[in-house]
Amino acid sequence: MGLEDMEIDEGTPSVQIGVFNATSTVDPSVISSRILQSASLQKDAQVVDGEQDEQPHFPQVSALQANNSRSEYRRVRCPPHRYTKLREHWESILTPLVEYLKLQVRFNTKTRSVEMKTSKHTIDTGALQKGADFVSAFMLGFEVQDAVALLRMDDLYVESFQVTDVKYLHGDHLSRAIGRIAGQDGKTRFAIENATRTRIVVADQRIHLLGSYANLRVARNAICDLILGAPPGKVYNKMRNVAKRMSERY
Repeated sequence: MGLEDMEIDEGTPSVQIGVFNATSTVDPSVISSRILQSASLQKDAQVVDGEQDEQPHFPQVSALQANNSRSEYRRVRCPPHRYTKLREHWESILTPLVEYLKLQVRFNTKTRSVEMKTSKHTIDTGALQKGADFVSAFMLGFEVQDAVALLRMDDLYVESFQVTDVKYLHGDHLSRAIGRIAGQDGKTRFAIENATRTRIVVADQRIHLLGSYANLRVARNAICDLILGAPPGKVYNKMRNVAKRMSERY
């Protein structure tokens, strides 16, 4: 029985029921226009890819080509107290210079200095300066594991100053200032290093620092406070607050 044959009682309100065809007709012209549009889009994409492929490609210039095929040269003197350390760690120093920076390295026994030179395999134009900074940091007293960070990161610096630059001291007063910086068994120096994420070398009256710019400033201020006579306990509290802020920041 169809919907039009159904009888509706007089008591029930009349309801108009509409019947719609589920299948809707599509205009063939719309389909053809969409096909043409997709084809034009594909053609435009191919044209754009072709233009990208036709862009000129310049190979990276090596350090030797940047200097008109002239080799650059650096020499870093080895102080007498670091000669034995250099001989013990020579292989670990030579490996990153040759394999990573592609430099030619040798040790001149007459002048007691490390000599570095660029070659045709050197790609980075700043490789020679990085290598010189790395070797110089080792000569100042830093460990190889700490100095090699200068090759991997660009925002690390080495800073040096004397104790007498902060305050003119002599005799026992100078010795006590150096002792306050180092602390008992190096405890104060290690606390500053761990809190500021730097490395500190105390070489007689000279202080050498290795780290980023912001961290160097915090470590330098702490060392200056110790030189001026601040008690180590007060510096410990400052370093504890600095370490807490850095842990929250990172």
